[in-house]
Amino acid sequence: MYTPHRTTSKKGSRGFTIIEMMVAVALFAVVMLVSAGALLSLSTANRKAQALQSVMNNLNITLDSMVRSIRAGSTFHCGVGGSVSLPQDCSNGNTQFAFEPHGGSASTASDQRVYAFVSPTSSENGYIQRSEDGGATWVRVTAPEISITDMQFYVVGTTRGDTVQPKVVVEVRGVAGGLNTKLTSTFHIQATAVQRILDL
Repeated sequence: MYTPHRTTSKKGSRGFTIIEMMVAVALFAVVMLVSAGALLSLSTANRKAQALQSVMNNLNITLDSMVRSIRAGSTFHCGVGGSVSLPQDCSNGNTQFAFEPHGGSASTASDQRVYAFVSPTSSENGYIQRSEDGGATWVRVTAPEISITDMQFYVVGTTRGDTVQPKVVVEVRGVAGGLNTKLTSTFHIQATAVQRILDL
């Protein structure tokens, strides 16, 4: 009995041509290049955001510390005129504020705590500085990445025996940005502190 041979077509066992392979590799390379670029862009944006957050945390800690110590203090003195150991209002605002810290002696000016704003120059950002000896020595309290453009202290109620409890409003404006980054953020912060000791 005769059985016919089956013939197999070469069409079914054909592989990829070199052109098809080159097109597939080129498409894969383009997709990977776009994906890698997006990933690097996200990583850079994340680093910038973290640097900016760190700078803003420094400013928040500085202002929080300032407000806490002002609340516990007394003998509020606003401005640079007169002795910092004597109370002085400034309802129109000033760039310097002094007070007697908790536990200090009201009769001496050498233990007064003083906060002051230093205006920006062409070579340095504006910043906040603090003195714990009545203004004899100063320490910078804001990070170099923060540029304070304007700062005002508004003080009312320092006259002893009046009906107004001594109150300080601190207003700060500026620009914050991380080191070696183009990402910046402007801010306008206001904080209020009322003297805890009764002003009778």
